[in-house]
Amino acid sequence: MTQIDTVLDAAHRLQQAGTPYALVSVIKALAPASAHPGDKAVVTADGAFHGWIGGGCAQPAVMRTVRQVLADGHARLIRIAPTAEGEEKDLGDVLEFGMACHSGGTLELFVDPVLPLARLVVIGASPVAASLAQLAPRVGFAVTLVAQDADAGAYPDARQVFATDDPAMVTPQIAPGAWVVVATQGRRDLQALRLALGLAARQVSFVASAKKAQVLKASLVAAGEQADAVEAIVAPAGYPMPATTPEEIALSVLAAVVSHRHGAEAKPAASCCGPSAELPPLPAVKSSCCGH
Repeated sequence: MTQIDTVLDAAHRLQQAGTPYALVSVIKALAPASAHPGDKAVVTADGAFHGWIGGGCAQPAVMRTVRQVLADGHARLIRIAPTAEGEEKDLGDVLEFGMACHSGGTLELFVDPVLPLARLVVIGASPVAASLAQLAPRVGFAVTLVAQDADAGAYPDARQVFATDDPAMVTPQIAPGAWVVVATQGRRDLQALRLALGLAARQVSFVASAKKAQVLKASLVAAGEQADAVEAIVAPAGYPMPATTPEEIALSVLAAVVSHRHGAEAKPAASCCGPSAELPPLPAVKSSCCGH
């Protein structure tokens, strides 16, 4: 297996597992550095190297940078040189590190983060659920659709489709940290909400009116679910907007999930004309069965 085969194979395995990694490429190498321009490696936050970017002298600086880029999602260009002073020096367009040993040589490396797609779990077989499964991949989500007796062929854009909402079957197969939207719209609502609460989600949203959500939340607490977890369920889901069709409701729900994903509060976003531009107020919205 060639070096590039090793790198590509490792990248594929990590992507399939949803593991973030950095692709590290040698841009410049001065003797006696053992790497050459074009050499590459896939590096994970726990220190696993797949490929070749030089010997152990460069690894401390590489690992420190890999953890930085995986934390903030921004690529970096670094230089590792025996003449560099101190551990790290920001030169504007490049971070400079001192060589960890005395073998000499200089390396310039580009460290590019490769982060897994954000995961959205949609629970339900309603028209809104189908619209979410279709729309969410277009804004960077890998969708898992969960619904009792679901037909996988009806959700071609979903990465996974589970035809059961049994927590014992579904929960072990969904990694913690997903965004979860319950869009059952009257069919197996409580079963879906119990499943959602067991998924260790970043956020659980429920497509329902405030009145319906209040009743179901009370039922969940009475049945023994954690009160604080139940209270944290976002209902009605989505931004208040005059949405009436399943597609419009899905758009509203997805907009709120994207905002939460990026750590934003529910406030007007900057317009194309600059951050100080003010958006007009939203018109008054009548509540529907789904809270929109």
